[in-house]
Amino acid sequence: MEKNRLEAFSDGVLAIIITIMVLELKVPHGEELSALLPLWPVSLSYVLSFAYVGIYWNNHHHMMQASRRVSGSVLWSNLHLLFWLSLLPFTTGWMGENHFGRWPTMLYGLNLMLCALAWYILQTRLVLLHGPDSLLARAIGPDKKGKSSPLFYLVGVIAAGLDHAYVGLAFFVAAALLWLVPDRRMERVLVEQEAGERRAQ
Repeated sequence: MEKNRLEAFSDGVLAIIITIMVLELKVPHGEELSALLPLWPVSLSYVLSFAYVGIYWNNHHHMMQASRRVSGSVLWSNLHLLFWLSLLPFTTGWMGENHFGRWPTMLYGLNLMLCALAWYILQTRLVLLHGPDSLLARAIGPDKKGKSSPLFYLVGVIAAGLDHAYVGLAFFVAAALLWLVPDRRMERVLVEQEAGERRAQ
């Protein structure tokens, strides 16, 4: 099956997720800068979740560029990923409104962990569809960042559960920073593929 509809649908859902999250930022009552101070937990939560949605969108785009087609299992795996991502506005809002309390921070970390698991399932289904020697499989490679991210989330959830929510939050931020560092795997393989095709012509 063609991948165009999957990409268009995913882009639309991710755009809606970001829109819902920004609506949680309430306009303060007051014209002084001090009126913004009580909003810092909600604002920090929003920035972190915006970064995560951006990371998933960016990597989803690159993964689809390296994919030729999709299957029924890929479509359902993609919906599975979008389901957990669609819960980010809720867990983000609950964590921010409660100033990074223990249970809200634990649930936020669990949400991130389930997003990572859903991503791994989608990625695995695509590699199985295209084969171990495919462009996508070569681009993903050993996937050290993908495999280490759930460990960051797990440690963060445990830390929050031990009533060290800010330590847990630090692990969630660290995982995001790990992915914000430009990852050229997909781009490099795609460029090499294009160069090979041009030489073949």
